[in-house]
Amino acid sequence: MGSVLGMASATANAATAAEFPTAPAVRAPTFDEVYAEHFDFVWRSVLRLGVQDAHAEDLAQEVFLVVHRKIGGYEGRSSLKTWLFGIVIGLVRNHRRTMRRKPTVQACAETSDAERMDRPSEPGPFASAAKNEAVRTLYELLDELEDDRRDVFVLAELEQLTAPEIAEALEVNLNTVYSRLRGARRDFDLAVTRRKASDEWRFG
Repeated sequence: MGSVLGMASATANAATAAEFPTAPAVRAPTFDEVYAEHFDFVWRSVLRLGVQDAHAEDLAQEVFLVVHRKIGGYEGRSSLKTWLFGIVIGLVRNHRRTMRRKPTVQACAETSDAERMDRPSEPGPFASAAKNEAVRTLYELLDELEDDRRDVFVLAELEQLTAPEIAEALEVNLNTVYSRLRGARRDFDLAVTRRKASDEWRFG
């Protein structure tokens, strides 16, 4: 009887496995793959979160030092971009605290470097100058946002992450994301309005 039950159990298990096959294991990306595919995202994020160009490259490389240590533990429970931004935001916050303790005057980010990873091809001199000016203006407007609101705004409006992805990356609840995003959009619109009024007054 025992052997019959054993055979029946084995048959049932085999049938279940056939009906519900085990999902193939997701291959973890290699460090080289992550670096090649996402360096531009990390670079943009560091700059858009307010790190000046003089420090941006060092901080981006620091991000990938952390990635190199942790990539073996990445299990794919969140998108790679969300996982990466969690590392970025942690290092950027540490950088902000460090810089606030140093009463030094920081130069504005050089836009020629700031968006170099975004260019599919080299534009003409006039197009390049216009793009550089637009990027410079964007960063100046972002500088007017509070840090917490800026973080959410960059992810939602510039990187197009969803609210749940942002909540995971920033380790906050969903309602906090929505609240900060509303405030960030309002503050950004006010900053744009002030900039337009200033430009109209200067250029008549």
